[in-house]
Amino acid sequence: MSLYQIRVEDINNQVVELSKFKGKVLLIVNTATECFFTPQYEGLQSLYNKFHDKGFELLDFPCNQFGKDAPGSIEDINEFCVDKYETTFPRFQKINVNGRDESILYTYLKRHQKGFMSRKIKWNFTKFLVDQEGRVIKRYSPRVKPTKIGKDIELLLAQNKKEN
Repeated sequence: MSLYQIRVEDINNQVVELSKFKGKVLLIVNTATECFFTPQYEGLQSLYNKFHDKGFELLDFPCNQFGKDAPGSIEDINEFCVDKYETTFPRFQKINVNGRDESILYTYLKRHQKGFMSRKIKWNFTKFLVDQEGRVIKRYSPRVKPTKIGKDIELLLAQNKKEN
């Protein structure tokens, strides 16, 4: 199975095939609106603003598994993110990233890039960097601020430029 065979649901309950993002650098993040790391939305939006026109997409998957830090409906979450952090990147339905009911996307991501100590996602704002071919390149802990990921995104985007 490849990343591009996976389907997810957007905030309007529409099925989105990840093949739609083939050829783009992706940052896939499980997020929450009431988390210690929630202010990272600002940095994530900065990355999106800086690199989106160069072939970068950021995919936001709210997750309520850690401390119940993503309460409310997807509409509430989206409104919060847009109003407070002015986010414009794609947001998807709430998912589970661990356990029996985990999203197949996260099963795939974890299988292809283990964390420091285990495959389990430890908390919200764990980030996965994926190259233009759908390969999981790197996993970042929630403590890694989005600004620290910019160079890695730039390198992947530049690599693609050289190949074309």
